[in-house]
Amino acid sequence: MTLLESEALVVRTVELGESDVVATLVTEQAGKLAAVVRGGRKGSRRVGGALEPLHTVCVLLDDKGGELATLKEARIVRLRPRVASDLDALDAAGVALRWARHLFPPRTPEPRGWQVLIELLDALERGSLSPRTDLARAGLAMLVAVGYGLELEACIVCGRNCPAGRAACLDPARGGLICRACGGASTVLTAGVRDAARALVAGRCGAVSDGQARAVLGVVDRAMAAHAGFER
Repeated sequence: MTLLESEALVVRTVELGESDVVATLVTEQAGKLAAVVRGGRKGSRRVGGALEPLHTVCVLLDDKGGELATLKEARIVRLRPRVASDLDALDAAGVALRWARHLFPPRTPEPRGWQVLIELLDALERGSLSPRTDLARAGLAMLVAVGYGLELEACIVCGRNCPAGRAACLDPARGGLICRACGGASTVLTAGVRDAARALVAGRCGAVSDGQARAVLGVVDRAMAAHAGFER
């Protein structure tokens, strides 16, 4: 038996047979992996309510490196009751967990990506900003964490700088701004939306309106879909 103990987030559960569950986990120590939970559909005492998303759990896995590990034990170590009771926060958390499920490669630790998820869920629990703003900031940071960060300052083809306060063409799939001299792109960021995205990257979330955050989220979601291959 090869045991792995790690904090984790549950990003998906699927029923298996009459009594089992397959849980897709993003773990701090081993990255994304799938684990079978024996008796999970019948309320196994070894996991209790720890298969609910949103909450940070500590898992003990029997992991031999195959397609499925086996979940031996799980317990909740960080409850987030406010997220679970707020529809907007719950929706934002669900989007972020879906991004992670599709974007993170299997069995590859993503320490920065893990931290982005935890910081987002904790921010949603605090409720100091709008969930949409928190999610837009986290989405930009998650793209950076896995190597797909969006270049918002200069053309990715020729390197020409785009002055602050200017609208710009952006190709989410190619990873950033493309000036008109290099062919431009179908997505045009207004000056306000581009400045909002730059503010979110810099951590100045209070300077971003809810409408601007919505527009930034549209760009982030297109980038996520392009790199992770899921349908929007």
